[in-house]
Amino acid sequence: MKWGDKYGPEYVNRLYNMVSRHLTLDFQMVCLTDDSTGIDPAVTCYPIPEMDLPAGPERGWKKLTTFKPELYDLKGVALFLDIDIVIVDNIDEFFAYEAKHDDSVVIIRDWKKPWRMIGNSSVYRFKVGQNTYPDLLSNFERNFDSIRTQVRHEQAYLSNYLREHHHLEYWDKRWCVSFKYQCIAPIPFNLVRAPMLPEGAKIVIFHGEINPPDAIKGGGGKWYRHVKPSPWLEEHWQ
Repeated sequence: MKWGDKYGPEYVNRLYNMVSRHLTLDFQMVCLTDDSTGIDPAVTCYPIPEMDLPAGPERGWKKLTTFKPELYDLKGVALFLDIDIVIVDNIDEFFAYEAKHDDSVVIIRDWKKPWRMIGNSSVYRFKVGQNTYPDLLSNFERNFDSIRTQVRHEQAYLSNYLREHHHLEYWDKRWCVSFKYQCIAPIPFNLVRAPMLPEGAKIVIFHGEINPPDAIKGGGGKWYRHVKPSPWLEEHWQ
């Protein structure tokens, strides 16, 4: 998904290129967006579905529209990928993984507080357009006023709802790594040691202030959060 002006079309195009290099299965890339200008014609673009919500901070709520019972003419197994991830190895296993339940959504387990059982929605697999989760989005819209006081982001609502009404499973913890928590050395070693790619990683996730181009060139805000350059990312993010 791409909306607003934080990410340009090059992010979508790079993501398409990375999937093409690292997926041996036939696939269709779909982008839900408010502006398809400059996006590779190989990517099918649709408008982001409207949500019946009052005005307020967005917090990624738009992602939940991927769970509409019917989403355009899309049907099958879908792998949602955040627009700013970097794929570094083959991702066939994200489709080959056998879930324990037919209605399972497979997601990243949160790195910072794994005991909370909250998924990170940068990479999740689900059944699209098959009415598998018929009330997930409607429940959110009906109860938005109370839900937004209980959770800060869409991934917390998604995780809580799935655990109660469907099933939530987690990827192998080696596959999706956090650049912030697993690639950057802890303070103060980040000042002298360049970020490294953990063994077994397939996708690097970016959250917080640092995005792929920032990570490649290095830098940071406050001196103690300085990040040394990660030139190894450049060969993947293209």
